[in-house]
Amino acid sequence: MKEYLEVYIQNQDKIETFIEESLNKLGEIKKHERTKFKTLFKIFPSLELVYIVNKDTKTQSSSNYYRYKEDITEKDIPRDYILSKLHFKENCKVAFSSVYISSATKHNCVTVSIKEGNDIIFFDFKIESLLERLSLIELNKPFHTLTKAFYIIAGYTMFFLAIFIIFYSIYDFAHSFLIKGIFDLDTVFKPVIALTLGVAIFDLAKTILEQEVYFKSYSKNSKVETKMITKFLISIIIALSIEALMVVFKIALSDYDKMINALYLITGISLILIALSVFIHITKKK
Repeated sequence: MKEYLEVYIQNQDKIETFIEESLNKLGEIKKHERTKFKTLFKIFPSLELVYIVNKDTKTQSSSNYYRYKEDITEKDIPRDYILSKLHFKENCKVAFSSVYISSATKHNCVTVSIKEGNDIIFFDFKIESLLERLSLIELNKPFHTLTKAFYIIAGYTMFFLAIFIIFYSIYDFAHSFLIKGIFDLDTVFKPVIALTLGVAIFDLAKTILEQEVYFKSYSKNSKVETKMITKFLISIIIALSIEALMVVFKIALSDYDKMINALYLITGISLILIALSVFIHITKKK
């Protein structure tokens, strides 16, 4: 929603000019009520709802006309609150609302109002479809549906695996300590490593679902990918650091000659940490 607003605000003048000129070319709008505004729905793929309010009685004088249906229950309902928010420019019969979530369609939309005699005609345009229609965002519906389905499957699978890892680590710790009576470094550190990896996988799945399923990001300067990579690598570094600490303790207690292997592991973690630091520095500088 935030990024849609940014794109809309950046191009608001062009969008309003496009809609106003297109509606003016249609001539008298009210005459299309006879056909339930089907012509307008064909011309504007982003148009979701049309209705008419009498400015004298301040009540809705028409049904709610949608693309494929008509709702007569909204007729004769007072619309004082809508008319009080309208601000027509001088010598202008068209007014535009701010972007909001429509109670009728549950979508992010902008309402365009046109004065014709004693009536004011309202048009609700879906923001996503409007921006796509004007080539301000790119959205191929079949491909978008396919990729969305893939991300849903991958995201929820990762959720399941993260939860499984967390519960399995708790079960393994409880089974080793309470049933087998084993309480050593492996018993303590392995669940901690598993929990850390579970949190990392869960956080990655959450980010994928947020950005690719429930809200598709179109911002060109978005830092979401950087944050996702950073958080994931930090979780991995923590898990590897715990593993390295466990290796050092085990070698120090039983096989001191293999301490060089622990050094290799710690060196590798240090290189990852340095690379992450450089990555964060470069992205912040940009």
